[in-house]
Amino acid sequence: MNKDELHALKIAFTYMPQAIEVNKFDHGDNYQTILDHIEIVRGVLLDNDIDPDEVGGEINPGSTPNSFY
Repeated sequence: MNKDELHALKIAFTYMPQAIEVNKFDHGDNYQTILDHIEIVRGVLLDNDIDPDEVGGEINPGSTPNSFY
C-alpha cells in the first residue's frame, strides 16, 4: 500500500462508526457485517504499523481530545 492509499484509508476510517456504536437496534441484521468491515480496516492499519485508535488525532487534530498517557 502506498502512502496516498494509506492516507485515504486513514481518512475513511475516521468516518466509520466505532465498533461500540454498532448494534442490531440501529443497524438491523447488517450490524455484524459492519463490525466485520471495521475489523478488516483496523487490521490493515495495524499491518501497516498504524494504531487505529490514534488515526483520528492525526487526521483531525483540532477535534480530538488530548490524551493523558
